[in-house]
Amino acid sequence: MEIFSVGLTTLIVFALGAAVGSFLNVVIYRIPSGLSLLFPPSRCPHCLRKLKSYDNVPVLGWLWLKGRCRYCRSPISVRYLLVEAATGILFVGVYGAFNLSLPTLGYWVLFSWLLALSLIDLDTLTLPNSLTQSGLIAGFVYQTIAGGLASGLSGAAAHLLAGVLGVVVGIWVFDTITVLGSIAFGQTAMGGGDAKLTAMIGAWLGWKLTLLAGFMACAIGAFAGGGAIALGLISRRQPMPFGPFLALAAVLTAFFGEALLSVYTRTFFPTL
Repeated sequence: MEIFSVGLTTLIVFALGAAVGSFLNVVIYRIPSGLSLLFPPSRCPHCLRKLKSYDNVPVLGWLWLKGRCRYCRSPISVRYLLVEAATGILFVGVYGAFNLSLPTLGYWVLFSWLLALSLIDLDTLTLPNSLTQSGLIAGFVYQTIAGGLASGLSGAAAHLLAGVLGVVVGIWVFDTITVLGSIAFGQTAMGGGDAKLTAMIGAWLGWKLTLLAGFMACAIGAFAGGGAIALGLISRRQPMPFGPFLALAAVLTAFFGEALLSVYTRTFFPTL
């Protein structure tokens, strides 16, 4: 009975995440194009026919249609399916790590924002201000609520301050990296959106975890970029989106950051 209950809960959480992922597909497609998120309703981008409600069922809708429009039979990108499935898996992972708690709800929101921003950056090499700024405000709201629930008004103020410090540290670190990278490579190393995304992450994670996420993002980005250049997939001067690396580092830090910082402190500062 307990196994059935766990399985049902997992299925419900996955379905919730997949539904959010379905909306993220709308965000990813429409925001860079300057389109409304609400109107017109979901439709085929080829024949413009409005989709049936059962065609919009997350994950299953794409599978039922076998990746093609019901009306014109034009192919539907498999990325719609992958985004829905990935969001569902993220939701399940967060729930498994934090159970039903405020951090679970908060990380569901944060990871959804990060996924949308990552794919927009991959598509357009931009990180829309509307998403980074609203995500930053949402981070402040989360910090305030978390602190208030933990320690009342003083806790809310302390958590909000931690978020503000995370924003400041995030901008300062990546402004520094941008300047040094530009000097080293003779070209712009990062876009302004990367610093804003890091500031958004700082509002959610605080300054310590933001520093760790920044370091991890640089390490992952350098490894991936170096590998892509070595394999001839991109040229040395070709722009490469950094937002996905920041997002991945933020997700890893949310799950494992405190443990990694604890290991670092015990290893290098055992007397603290």
